Amino acid sequence: MKDIKNKRFRQLKRSHAWVYILLFFILSVITLVVSLEFLLAFINYITDEKLSEVYRDASALAEMYDRLSADGGEGFDTYIADAGKSVKVFDEGGNEIYSCGELGISGNEDSQTVRVKNADVEVITEPGTNMILTDKSGRSFLNFLYIITHTHDYITQEVRDSIRIDDIEEADDIFDEDYYLSGGHTEPDLAYIPVWVVCPVRGGRMVVSETIAMDIKDVELFMSFIVVVALMMATVFIILLVNIISGAVRRNRTLNVFFTDIVTDGHNLMWFLIKGQRFITRISNRSARFAVINICFVNYRNFCICHSVEEGEEMLRRVYNEIKRNVTPKEMLAHCSSSDYAVLMQFTDANALEARVRTLLSALACIDREHRLAFHAGIYVIEPDGTVLPDGNVLHRRGIDLETLYNNACTARETLEGSDSMGVAFFDNKLVDERRWVDAVQERQAAAIANEEFMVYYQPKYDPSTDRLKGAEALIRWQSPEFGFVPPGRIIPIFEKNGFITEIDHYMISHVARDQKSWLDRGLNCVPVSVNVSRAHFIESDLAEQIRDMVDREGCPHSLIEIELTESAFFDDKKAMISTISRLKSYGFAVSMDDFGSGYSSLNSLKDMPLDVLKLDAEFFRGESEEGRGEIVVAEAIRLAKNLNMRTVAEGVEVREQVDFLASQGCDMIQGYFYAKPMPGSDFENRMIAGIKPKDEV
Repeated sequence: MKDIKNKRFRQLKRSHAWVYILLFFILSVITLVVSLEFLLAFINYITDEKLSEVYRDASALAEMYDRLSADGGEGFDTYIADAGKSVKVFDEGGNEIYSCGELGISGNEDSQTVRVKNADVEVITEPGTNMILTDKSGRSFLNFLYIITHTHDYITQEVRDSIRIDDIEEADDIFDEDYYLSGGHTEPDLAYIPVWVVCPVRGGRMVVSETIAMDIKDVELFMSFIVVVALMMATVFIILLVNIISGAVRRNRTLNVFFTDIVTDGHNLMWFLIKGQRFITRISNRSARFAVINICFVNYRNFCICHSVEEGEEMLRRVYNEIKRNVTPKEMLAHCSSSDYAVLMQFTDANALEARVRTLLSALACIDREHRLAFHAGIYVIEPDGTVLPDGNVLHRRGIDLETLYNNACTARETLEGSDSMGVAFFDNKLVDERRWVDAVQERQAAAIANEEFMVYYQPKYDPSTDRLKGAEALIRWQSPEFGFVPPGRIIPIFEKNGFITEIDHYMISHVARDQKSWLDRGLNCVPVSVNVSRAHFIESDLAEQIRDMVDREGCPHSLIEIELTESAFFDDKKAMISTISRLKSYGFAVSMDDFGSGYSSLNSLKDMPLDVLKLDAEFFRGESEEGRGEIVVAEAIRLAKNLNMRTVAEGVEVREQVDFLASQGCDMIQGYFYAKPMPGSDFENRMIAGIKPKDEV
């Protein structure tokens, strides 16, 4: 269960930011791909548009060189000098045959290469192909040129204005002067990139220095690209940031709802268990002593009945606030259920802790001037990490479960139930053993019935005037293969709580009827035997018929079975009780009231209930009563029963003086250790045969 709660809490708390981060990553990749595509498109634009322009100009120079060299080469040097260009021509063997200006390269016949200064490139000639400019790894930039980036001085406007080709008559036939001088653009140039272009000429190759002019349109295009990419990244980032923040806000709101108690508007049990578990197992807190406390508002339901649910909830809020004022910020408080609160306190001394809790309960009892409230507290102490426990084990804080510890505190508090006054109880291992015993009984109860492990013991009832046997009470014992002989006080309260007592009632009635029939068949002088029937049985409208049928199945006369009801059973539905008693009497069963005098409404019950036998509670005969008040009550109860035509049985009688007093008052039967303890059926047979109390016991 703890793992399930923690898992649900982790699922609730878990941030979904990773989704947005993944989305951001995907969109970033898409943006990068788009950016690269755009960059490649921009580069293609440079190569297709700009470089084609400079190559066209270089090709024009190559054509001019071929035409003028055929006429003796006159005028070419002048043109090159005026144009501010540098040109070198190499033959097919790579030998330099013409040079004009500082090109920054040199040829070598042996290597068939030309080298470019300040650049790791080579110009390689291959027979039958164009000259290709490559780097040393052999990679080429297109099939006709390579852009070499290096530090250079941009061509100033003064230099550009000095470029003239007026002395070349054929220039107009070769290329457009304005276009050439402007680099093929009509917009103002912002930057120039130097390049070397290799062009074929007759008998070799020409290397021409050119420049790529970048105008404002080119810059605008590039800046547009940068802006688009920046906007895309900013949009993705903003979306991611907004979603993370909104997700965190939603998660915190959900956690607040998850951990808030709707009645007190404070913390609830889930918060206490999850947060408290982490708190007590934190390394910094493992050496401290803590107390897990269950505080219960006693009779809260009665308070709501007498007032209203709304007033009850208002009182719960006041109790919560009062407890909150008495705990430190490092301690924890939660409202768990309708009337329970969980508190985690830190302490050093157990006596001081108990005093503090009692002071808190006293303060709670006085929070309302019009009502005197009562509270119970159960405490479980958490020792420091490494403490050796009574069972020899070593405590490890990391392995403890706060929910289990709180349940232990509740178990300690439950030992105070039935008391309306303030109380504090500490949990100990005896309570653990008791819980284990309850679980063991409940696991084996059905098998015990099926295997007839329950035994019927009989406690005789004697006439105090004659010491003759007049009756008996059937009592249950458990002869368990696992636990041995178990007395009724160890099992009956468990059966009454879990409802199994009705099965025990059926079992006892059937077995007593069976024993009576067996003794009757053997000619024994049978006496009536009373069998207890739980108050839980009286919710069944056909209880009288069930008892009749069980006894009839065993073949026992109804007069030998007496149905014994506890006084507390008369506090339930009186009409149903009277109806059941009347039908039992009509079937020939005697009906008795057990524990007369232990409750508060016995006389009122006697007025309406058609009972046959009245059993005086054993408490009448224990201890000394002041000025004989107990004897007066017993004497008057016996007289009252006789006036109502009821027989009387005094139980719990242990001394001769009590017997003599009861005999003098006309009590019909005595049941107690003075005459006999409960005994197995075989011993009770001997009592029936004797018919009178043995002389050695008189």
